[in-house]
Amino acid sequence: MACINAVLFGTLLYRSRLVPRVIPAMGLIGAPVLLTANMLTLFGHLTQTGIWSMLATLPVAAWELSVGFYLTFKGFKSSSEESPR
Repeated sequence: MACINAVLFGTLLYRSRLVPRVIPAMGLIGAPVLLTANMLTLFGHLTQTGIWSMLATLPVAAWELSVGFYLTFKGFKSSSEESPR
């Protein structure tokens, strides 16, 4: 489910441009890598705690941390079309 979440949330952030484009791009690149590692683990080609599985989780982990830190310290970019009331 983390892979599907990364694709959906990454696509939403990428298209809305609420955060810099590099942040959702990490999620959109890391999600297929993690999905591949999960499928290889499911079919017995990798172990869940093996080095290849752990390396496959690094892009998604970096993406999740960067989204959290960016939104905590910077927040969403304000849209130029909206006016504050």
